[in-house]
Amino acid sequence: MNTRMRRAAVAVAATTMAISLAACGSAKESGDKAEQSSEKKGDDLKIGLLLPENQTARYEKFDRPIIEKKISELTDGKAKVTYANAKQDANTQAQQVDTMITNKVDALILGSVDSKAIANSVKKAKDAGIPVVAFDRLAEGPIDAYTSFDNEEVGRAQGTALLEALGDKADGGTIVMMNGAITDPNAALFKKGAKSVLDGKVKYGKEYDTKEWKPENANSNMEAAITALGKDKIDGVYSANDGMAGGIITALKAAGLDPLPPVTGQDAELAGVQRIVSGEQFMSVYKSYPAEGIVAAEMAVALAKGEKLDSIATSTVDSATTKGIPTVLVPVVSLTKDNIKDTVIKDGIWTLDEICTAKYKAACDKIGLK
Repeated sequence: MNTRMRRAAVAVAATTMAISLAACGSAKESGDKAEQSSEKKGDDLKIGLLLPENQTARYEKFDRPIIEKKISELTDGKAKVTYANAKQDANTQAQQVDTMITNKVDALILGSVDSKAIANSVKKAKDAGIPVVAFDRLAEGPIDAYTSFDNEEVGRAQGTALLEALGDKADGGTIVMMNGAITDPNAALFKKGAKSVLDGKVKYGKEYDTKEWKPENANSNMEAAITALGKDKIDGVYSANDGMAGGIITALKAAGLDPLPPVTGQDAELAGVQRIVSGEQFMSVYKSYPAEGIVAAEMAVALAKGEKLDSIATSTVDSATTKGIPTVLVPVVSLTKDNIKDTVIKDGIWTLDEICTAKYKAACDKIGLK
């Protein structure tokens, strides 16, 4: 665990407490799901951690080390974490779950590639007595607990920021909507939240569900939108995350759009933050990965020990297959050039030096980021 991650973990302690106070609902039924057996286990646990992909920087750079560190803290260093990344392949992830079952892990933290396709694997784990924590994405099947961000609020934040950036074109302007992958249930929630703000105000010139969230696919989609609509007919672009925003902006620049229309994002990736500093990207959504990772670790360790989640989960959600899943939803923040210092820098996600490299120093100076 590097210094940045240690700082970030400390910085979100208050955030984690605030979540438990602010979340609504009840997890009174969580005890039924948490009690996997009558026999209590100690700290000598085996926890499986399966993350969905490595295209987005967050999973390897933030989520994995945060979760591993917290599990170690909760078990006095006695627990062993077995990790695998599916690299966006649902079949690979199903095989990884099988391996975790064979290895008899005590609990599994699962960031699903395909929320529907993984349901049978979740059932296999459940049948083997292994509780499953759905991480970041709500997988189907008999999930025992779930933690993520308020994903509709992510979309609302993006939509609200885009309307702000559009100014007088917010009423009747034409946007391109670049949603995430249809295999990710969060993408539908982002879309729903954004459209709750945008519907009735802007026109959707083109809309895409971007395969595998890949920037190159977003780039191709944007090129097609420019060809279909004309480069002078695009007032703004809703991009569901920063990686895709990068591909979109590359296409816009290649087509000669100057100035660039406002483009949204999500994840506060370093490249995205730097594009915000330079004015190429209007906003991102900052999500406290430490807060989410800490909750996932707490849930997994508690479930592995056969403990109830009453003190952790503060609400419940329903999936397409399972009702009343004990849940913690972490708040999000709309990130613009005006609050970079008070968010990602303050929380230790990125340092001033990492953001304001020689290429971006003048832009940083211009917006008072020193």
